[in-house]
Amino acid sequence: MVKAMYSSFLFIVTLPPILLATNNFIDDYLDDAKIKYDNANKRVKRNFVLTSYSNQDIPETSTFDFIVVGSGSAGAVVANRLTETNFSVLLLEVGEEAVEITDVPVLAPLFQFTDLNWNYLMEKEDNMCLGLVDQRMAWPRGRALGGTSIINYMIHVRGNKQDYNRWEKMGNPGWSYRDVFKYFIKSEDFLVKQQDKGYHATGGYLGVQDVAFHTESVHAFVKAAQEAGHPFVDYNGRKQMGVSYVHATTRRGLRSSAEAAFLRPIRDRKNLKILTKSRATRVLIDGHRRAFGVEFLKDGKYHTAMANKEVILSAGAFNSPQLLMLSGIGPRRHLQELGIPLVQDLPVGRKMYDHITFLGLIFTVNQSIVSDQSVLEQPVNFLKLVLRGEGPLTTLGGVEALMYFKTKESDDPSPYPDMELIFISGGMHTDKGLFYRKTFRITDEIYNKVWKPLEDKYAWQVLPMLVHPKSYGFLELKSKNPFHWPKFHGNFFTDAGNKDVKTFIAAIREVQRMAKMPAWQKYGAQLVTTPIPGCEHNIFDSDDYWECALRHVTATLHHQVATCKMGPRTDPEAVVNHELKVYGVRNLRVADTSVIPIPITAHTNVPAYMIGEKAADLIKAEWL
Repeated sequence: MVKAMYSSFLFIVTLPPILLATNNFIDDYLDDAKIKYDNANKRVKRNFVLTSYSNQDIPETSTFDFIVVGSGSAGAVVANRLTETNFSVLLLEVGEEAVEITDVPVLAPLFQFTDLNWNYLMEKEDNMCLGLVDQRMAWPRGRALGGTSIINYMIHVRGNKQDYNRWEKMGNPGWSYRDVFKYFIKSEDFLVKQQDKGYHATGGYLGVQDVAFHTESVHAFVKAAQEAGHPFVDYNGRKQMGVSYVHATTRRGLRSSAEAAFLRPIRDRKNLKILTKSRATRVLIDGHRRAFGVEFLKDGKYHTAMANKEVILSAGAFNSPQLLMLSGIGPRRHLQELGIPLVQDLPVGRKMYDHITFLGLIFTVNQSIVSDQSVLEQPVNFLKLVLRGEGPLTTLGGVEALMYFKTKESDDPSPYPDMELIFISGGMHTDKGLFYRKTFRITDEIYNKVWKPLEDKYAWQVLPMLVHPKSYGFLELKSKNPFHWPKFHGNFFTDAGNKDVKTFIAAIREVQRMAKMPAWQKYGAQLVTTPIPGCEHNIFDSDDYWECALRHVTATLHHQVATCKMGPRTDPEAVVNHELKVYGVRNLRVADTSVIPIPITAHTNVPAYMIGEKAADLIKAEWL
């Protein structure tokens, strides 16, 4: 296994620097990314036989107690917990098992260029994404066993206590922090050294630990934050507001995905059937509005699986609403326009919140305390990773620390953060423009002007993330063809009071203040003052300049929620109730981040695990 992983690692990581002398290498490399990944995948399978999910035969009697659609963070948990009993479960996943090299944390950005990603794009929006290719934002979403946990950055954040208390107060009993806390505890094997006692547990399926490697720059960031008045905290513990080294969803330095944590250990259970490369096309619903099965495509043929008890959609914030609408559950007018027979009129997809981040806040220092891309080429560091779970390859794509704070723009009277700062010990320039900037679709013009001059300098970035946006978008079907992408409308920076922009600017000002602290000035930290192309007409560092820059180089962190919003029957936006049951249709639930009713102070992977744990308990309580 080690030999197989290393051969793929060398292929993906070491080969590009060797070929940089070739004039057209960068374009050729990314144009061929899918082919190169497939070749690496075949190499691993040739050297290390993957038999985990090799039984893909469709049973003659395709009837199960439960059918779970989607094997991401929530779906994997649901399948795991339900098969702890005598229930029979069919788990359908459109993707396949990922190659082992996806376990290497530092390589997280690379796999967005493969078939492990749906490669969705947001629709073009006026006065937004002006510095991105075709003015369209990339919206990554995992397409493999484990879902997006296969390609995400492994940042482990539960969220703020007030997120869940407000969730409950919206008419959703059982979703307060007191209620859901036990589910966070149930999943985790939490080994972070600096932790609040009583807030964590060990022995769970999901690995959580410190990143085993730090650059000197992250120590400067953490110290500067404290000098600026932000306390050091366990942000998954007693209090969230403050600064901390990032907690990683990893085990022994390798990615702890939903597949690795919750499916791999139980793959031989007799009452669990996992089918990969199986695309659900609709939920089967009878004349009494009862879900009784799922139609899916596998190996070029349509199949039908029957559910004696329930169908659970865990296909994520995009594909769960898509599947509901394809099955006749959605907005009446929209479905009628597409010629889809209406089963239940519900506001599926009509509200969608997201977390976005600003990419253009960059600082230089005068010493080599930041990330060094050349370490990826050193075989000793690969051995450190595989043999001891240590070394620079354990870093989460360059993410080393987080900070939560409340800006002056917040009108919330409670100590509730409105911004998160993500510290990157490098930037788009670190890999000389090969991958990082292309994951965000930054144009050549902007990269060459702003980041290319930094390729041979020491520079770091902070990505401010707006955790409670006022603006929200929506998604809709392109057609009734299940193989057509949905249409995604972000509607970013469209709130009436321009509060989202103002909050971003307040966060930028706070980062500038922190950069003036002694911990950073020790290294001569300076803001990069190259204006973003298209914003030169504004005075640099004015509020107008930063708003212009925000509208050029802002990107999603793929935390979309609320597309199948949870709420009481009196909520006109609600799709499911507090037990995750779809209104008006029996034996059908949605269990994934699409049900989260408000934007939360978290990266949504961990809340998805919590939703899966709670969903399994709700289902067991009803059917046992």
